[in-house]
Amino acid sequence: MIDLHAHTTASDGSDTPAELIANAVAAGLHTLAITDHDTTGGWDEAAAAVAQLEVPFALIRGTEFSCISDGEQGRISLHLLGYLFDPDAEALKAERARLRRSRLGRGEAIVDNLVAAGYPISWQQVLDIAGGGAVGRPHIGQALLQAGVVDSVTDAFAHLLSSSSPYYVPKLEMPVEVAIQLIRQAGGVPVIAHPWARRRDRILDEAALRGLVPSGLLGIEVDHLDHAPDDRARLAELAAELGLFTTGSSDYHGTRKSVRLGSDTTSPQSLERLLSLASGIEVLHSPASGHGR
Repeated sequence: MIDLHAHTTASDGSDTPAELIANAVAAGLHTLAITDHDTTGGWDEAAAAVAQLEVPFALIRGTEFSCISDGEQGRISLHLLGYLFDPDAEALKAERARLRRSRLGRGEAIVDNLVAAGYPISWQQVLDIAGGGAVGRPHIGQALLQAGVVDSVTDAFAHLLSSSSPYYVPKLEMPVEVAIQLIRQAGGVPVIAHPWARRRDRILDEAALRGLVPSGLLGIEVDHLDHAPDDRARLAELAAELGLFTTGSSDYHGTRKSVRLGSDTTSPQSLERLLSLASGIEVLHSPASGHGR
C-alpha cells in the first residue's frame, strides 16, 4: 500500500517521525510520504528510522504548503503537497521559513483571542503540546480538549477554531501559483491537496483548478476522507482531461484526527508517474528493499 500524505510532531501530528514509520509498517504500507506543514523538520528522523527497518520500505520526503488562491472566486485558502524537492533550494527554503513564522504568530493570536474571551488555556500550554513542531490549530484544539472546553479536537475545529469563529486569525499564505513554480524549480512534484474538502472551507471550482495547470501543477489528491464519492469521480475525470496524475492518501495526524494510515491509497502507476517527474532528491529505501538509499 502507498500513502502519500502523513503528518508528525514536526507539525501537527501526534506521532514522532520514527513512530510514524513504525506505524506505517504496522499498517501494511510499503511506501509513505512524510508531509508536515511548511517544514522539512521531520525528514532526518524519518530517514534514520527507515534505515533501521528490516522490511522493504520506501520513504518519500515532502511538505504540505499553506497557500492562497486569489481569483474570480475571491480569496481561498488551500494546501499544496510538494514531493521530493531539494530542501536547500534557496527561494523555497526562505518561503518555508516565512510560513513557519506566520504559523507561530497566528497561533498565538488565536490563543490570545480565546483567553480574552475567558477560555482557560495558555500559549505556553499550546507550545508544550506542539513540542517544538510548527504550531497549528490542532495544538490549540488539544489545549481546549485538555481544559474540558470541547469534547474532541474535531469539535474544536467545528466551532471555536473554524474560519467563521470570532477567535479565528488567518495565516500568511503563499500564492498557489508561486508555490507550484518554486516546487518545480526545486526539482519537486506539486500536487493539490484535498481540493474539494467542502466541509473544511470554500473550495476551488473546476475553472480555478484548470487554471493551475499552466503554472506547473502535476497531480490532484483525489481519494481523501474529506472527498465525497461524486467529487472523487469528477476529480479523477478532470485529472484525466488535464493530463494530471491522481493520488490517494490518509492525511494521517495520529491521535489528532480519527483517520488511520492507508485509509486511502495511491496506485503504483501514479507513484511511478510521480517519481518520473521528480529531480530534486531521491526516494529513501530501507536496506531490505534491495536497492540502497
